[in-house]
Amino acid sequence: MNTAESKYVENKPYLVRCEREQTLALRESAGRLATEFGSEEEWLHCVKDTFPKFIPFLRQNCGLEFRGRVLEIGAGGAWLSAEMSKLPGVVEVFATDGSPKRLKELAPKVFKLVNAYEAKITRMPGDFHQLDFPANYFDFVVSSAVLHHATNIVQVLREAKRVLKPGGRFVAIREPVWPLVKIKSRSKMLAKLLATGVNERFYTLSDYKEFFKQAALPVDVKRVNLASGFKYYVNAMVNGLTHARYAFIGTKRGRS
Repeated sequence: MNTAESKYVENKPYLVRCEREQTLALRESAGRLATEFGSEEEWLHCVKDTFPKFIPFLRQNCGLEFRGRVLEIGAGGAWLSAEMSKLPGVVEVFATDGSPKRLKELAPKVFKLVNAYEAKITRMPGDFHQLDFPANYFDFVVSSAVLHHATNIVQVLREAKRVLKPGGRFVAIREPVWPLVKIKSRSKMLAKLLATGVNERFYTLSDYKEFFKQAALPVDVKRVNLASGFKYYVNAMVNGLTHARYAFIGTKRGRS
């Protein structure tokens, strides 16, 4: 069992710079949990039983071997940082989010729930449009259901690229992608989200590819299917038609 706790860094320049943005980020974060999962308890159930399947999928199906220093942007409860910390090749994980409250209160709960290697993790509030890290610093930058919340996705991708080492990877998962078949309930869903204070933005697969292109971050797109047995084949048939699940893997040019 890992007994050492993760470290929290206040990052006062960010707190002073973005006081209003922090309030909005906290309100939207709470609204997203309630809308997507129904409750924090349901979200924690996914954190324990569903989300851990992403790391084996990314390693086995996308050829990713996570190592070195990793940054998670828009971490929220930092479940992805928790899973990264358990990988032997990963030596240090930084979890950043616009909401200090989520990092202080929810993330420690997640770390205990999934038995994270907390000594590797540093939590620090920050804006993913303007990362408080030096250039060429991280081997991987990762995110989960984050990009579509950005005011400027291209800027976020450029910042991820800046802090990555040459040859480093940016990995984005769980982004909502508009499927090929239009769903009549889209307008109702967006109205429901706005009513909770969540300003969701949804993009097509082509939109995401264009964002990566504008950021000069070459991207490889992989279909995501975490199911097994018969459900695996059902998901494989409808992925991209009635729903769309992808992993976006951008690589910074150069050699490490």
